Amino acid sequence: MRKNLGFRSWFYFRMGWSTYFAFIFAAINTMVLTYYLAIERAPFLKEIFPSFISYVVVLASIGIPLFIFVGWIHYRRTPAYGSEAEIQMESNPYMYKAPPGWYKEVLFPTLLKITEFMEKSSKNEKFTEEEILEIVKLQKKLDILVKGGMIGSPIRKAKDTVLDEKESKTP
Repeated sequence: MRKNLGFRSWFYFRMGWSTYFAFIFAAINTMVLTYYLAIERAPFLKEIFPSFISYVVVLASIGIPLFIFVGWIHYRRTPAYGSEAEIQMESNPYMYKAPPGWYKEVLFPTLLKITEFMEKSSKNEKFTEEEILEIVKLQKKLDILVKGGMIGSPIRKAKDTVLDEKESKTP
């Protein structure tokens, strides 16, 4: 993670800015400019919106439902969101390799053991003690996941839900 600290910081900065601050600043800027440069100078609009607060209330009561509807159209009725998701999928490196976390540490090893079991079973072979210990460790990890715990080393983890190294070595 340290090698990508700059890119991670840049990503978090862009998400924080564009999701929260830029939206708020743009909305306030638009309302202030339209009111004080357009509405205040047009007598018939000044009668409709006698104060900046009344303008904000009317704009919000119309704008918020309108933008919700436009967002809904974007996600549900146009191919725009599908195209965005497709591009994100194409550029996501984890679509082509096992992602870290429970996929890499539990799911794929379990699938691998299942296929090994099927192969050995078809040849009437038995598991070795070492293979049985691996299966027991995978079962413990699966049990932790089923109970809502975490597997692996996330940046922030709950101490009581992560499989302990000592615990994973004993059957």
